[in-house]
Amino acid sequence: MYSRRNFPNQKPNEHVILFLRRHWIAPLKIFFIGFILALIPVLLYFVFSSISALWERESFMAMFILALSGYYLFVLLYTFADFVDYYLDVWIVTNERIINIEQKGLFARVISEKELVIMQDITSEIEGFWHTVFNYGDIFIQTAGEKERFVFKQVPRADEVARKISNLVSESRRLRQGALEDWN
Repeated sequence: MYSRRNFPNQKPNEHVILFLRRHWIAPLKIFFIGFILALIPVLLYFVFSSISALWERESFMAMFILALSGYYLFVLLYTFADFVDYYLDVWIVTNERIINIEQKGLFARVISEKELVIMQDITSEIEGFWHTVFNYGDIFIQTAGEKERFVFKQVPRADEVARKISNLVSESRRLRQGALEDWN
């Protein structure tokens, strides 16, 4: 698992400045949707409970329990897959680079990394009522590489994080420029 001390391809003198996950409101939304989906069969039971002739037949009850079990299995799998996607999406900002670890489904992961010195534009976007109230948003980082943008989705305090990354990029460029001048 990734942490503030251990991440993929860590260089010897590299240390973590920011270790980011999506805002805590994201899993709350996932569990709320799962709860609503779990309530649907209960509501349907109360609506159709007046039809007593169906509930007395053993074959109907067996089919109902089988269908209900399949439905709840689907709801649990959906909720679990969404939570795994939330939990395993990680953005790591170090003193040398940015690492974007993005979970794509249950069995696929994409890891991207870019050096700080090639960052060109860092933009934070806090859009909407709930984003403003809970102070979270998206950060877009434009680079000169093949993948044009890194997107940090639903990051807490997006404006502060963007400012810190921008300061790190400026410092990294200054250090690299100083090292190049010393080398010449």
